[in-house]
Amino acid sequence: MGAAARPPAGTARPGVFVITGPSGVGKGTLIRLLRERVPELALSVSATTRQARPGETQGEHYHFLSDEEFARHVAAGDFVEWAEYSGRRYGTLREELERHTSGGRPVVLEIELQGARQVRETLPDAVQIFIRPPTEDALRDRLIGRGTDDAEQIERRLEVAQDELAAAGEFQHVVVNDRLDEAVDALAAIVRGTLGP
Repeated sequence: MGAAARPPAGTARPGVFVITGPSGVGKGTLIRLLRERVPELALSVSATTRQARPGETQGEHYHFLSDEEFARHVAAGDFVEWAEYSGRRYGTLREELERHTSGGRPVVLEIELQGARQVRETLPDAVQIFIRPPTEDALRDRLIGRGTDDAEQIERRLEVAQDELAAAGEFQHVVVNDRLDEAVDALAAIVRGTLGP
C-alpha cells in the first residue's frame, strides 16, 4: 500500500511528520504555530466525510467527500491511511502527500490514532509525534470550550480519548500541550532536529 510513496533508491525522502492525539488536544493550533516557525513545512490536507464547520474551506481545511466518493477512493487504493472516527471517515490521499514530498518539501499530517498506526506500517521512516493534554479535565474543558459538539458527542470523544491516551507509549515523541509556547517549542525542536540545519 505504501510502495508508491517510497522514493527511488539512492534518494532521500523529505521529512514526513505525523501528529496525532485526542480530539480537542489542540493539534490544529499547534501545527499552525509550528508552520510559522518552520515555514518550509507543508501541511497535508486530509479528506473527510464529515460536514464542513463554519469557516472551513474545501481543499484548504479538508477535502470534503461524500461517503460514496470516499468509498471509491478506498476501493482504488488512493489512501496512504484512512480511519473511521466518531462515525465519520478521514484519510490522507496518496496524491496529496506526494504533491509535497515529490518536490522535496517536508510535510506534516494531522491524523487520528488509527491512521497514525497505518502510516507507521506504510511509511516507517515518518516521525511520529503524540500530543497529549496535561489532564483529562483539561481536555474536557477544551472540547466544551470550542463549542462544536453537543454534550453526547463530547462524552463520546472523551471515551475515545481514554483509549488514545493509553497508546501514547507507541510514539517516538510525546508532547504535552499545557503551555502553548512550550509545546510549540518542543515540536519545532523535534522537526528541526530531524531536518537538520
